[in-house]
Amino acid sequence: MNKKIIFLTFIIIIFLIGSLTTYKVIKKHQDNMLLVSKKYIEEKAKECYLDQKCSSNKITLEELYQNSYLAKQANPITKEYYPENSYVEIKDGNYIFVITN
Repeated sequence: MNKKIIFLTFIIIIFLIGSLTTYKVIKKHQDNMLLVSKKYIEEKAKECYLDQKCSSNKITLEELYQNSYLAKQANPITKEYYPENSYVEIKDGNYIFVITN
């Protein structure tokens, strides 16, 4: 009886450690994919602004699409396209991508 309880406890511990580790790895990977996607859009908005084709402090995705700086962009996790009224805001020289609904 003791051997069965010890074996069952060992299996439960292995399962808990494995599932928590897997969750953390997947979550970190998804966060990194979103970060790369946002940084790419921010970089393209910066290019558009520096080329003086986009002049406002809020550069929409639609404006970037029209000026051929970007192809249609999608969220890498949900695979849904970002709304075209989402924008990159320029504050103190920093470019911040804001997703609107």
